[in-house]
Amino acid sequence: MPQGPAVGDVNRIRTVVLDAGHGGKDPGNLGTGRYKTTEKHVSLNVAKLLGKYITESFPDVKVVYTREDDRFIELRERCNIANRAKADVFISIHCNANDNKDPHGCETYVMGLHKTEANMKVAQKENAAILLEDGHELKYDGYDPNDPESMIALSLRQNVHLDHSLLLSALIQKQFKERVGRPDRGVKQAGFLVISYTTMPSVLIELGFLTNANEEDFLQGDQGQDYMASAIYRAFKEYKATVEGVELTAPAPVVDTPKPPVPEPATSGVRFKVQVVTSSKRIEPTAKNFKGLDGVEEHRGNELYRYTVGDEPTLERARAVQKLCREKGYDGAFIVAFRDGVRIDLQEAVKFAQSQ
Repeated sequence: MPQGPAVGDVNRIRTVVLDAGHGGKDPGNLGTGRYKTTEKHVSLNVAKLLGKYITESFPDVKVVYTREDDRFIELRERCNIANRAKADVFISIHCNANDNKDPHGCETYVMGLHKTEANMKVAQKENAAILLEDGHELKYDGYDPNDPESMIALSLRQNVHLDHSLLLSALIQKQFKERVGRPDRGVKQAGFLVISYTTMPSVLIELGFLTNANEEDFLQGDQGQDYMASAIYRAFKEYKATVEGVELTAPAPVVDTPKPPVPEPATSGVRFKVQVVTSSKRIEPTAKNFKGLDGVEEHRGNELYRYTVGDEPTLERARAVQKLCREKGYDGAFIVAFRDGVRIDLQEAVKFAQSQ
């Protein structure tokens, strides 16, 4: 009897939409004036590099761009492009700015209620692009980028995809910090139009502040753009493997990014667990809260709570636990690996386990 695919089709990532912010008559944020840097050009360059890396490593993944040149695309149309493509992931790329020249660092946003005035101002600035659109009042349900009440109403959208959006955001920030050495401003929530009308997990990345001289130096250059695109690619690769529940097998693009020190190998064995839920809020790890699953463990990191079941010495036994979890209704359950209590790459864990 032929066996079905190891991963359910519902979890497979087939299409990713890459959105380069602004464009055409909308330059976005501007630099210090030394390089004539514009947000629209930096975001486009990084988006195209990111798409190149994804296509090279995952030829079965379709990459769709909201724009591939310097043209103006309305915010709602960017969402429509993603929805028409039935995308599994939407990544919008931007650069930040501030009247103060000191703020620096990269941050990634998901749709939600902005908890600080600073978050709201970032969203208002990005959303102000609609003022360049004819008849914008009718296209966005009466949204006004200058009205805080409009921002609150907008933030209630996208909740259904929040967990996966938070997961991807956390992975992106981790790559920026650990692989490229950029200042980490964290994962945040705010009301962005461009990720509010999409029907899939969506994130908005602020690569850095063009108004900060050091960050403008980094982001306007080919090497800096290459580093940032490579970091986002690596996060996408890990996210894809995570939601599909498979080992990381795609080769990384050859980019000379800074690499963190490699830890000494541990002497203890590897344990495999099955992750069933990723949440921005804590859930009491009891069976009744997890469809009757026993032995739920809580893991916290990168402002997220992750919940796993099982503690298996082999991948085969973990797959049996994964099957049970999916039968219980956790269709997106996937296998993760730990060594000395620290989560490690699944492929690395499998190789280590096989060598014992």
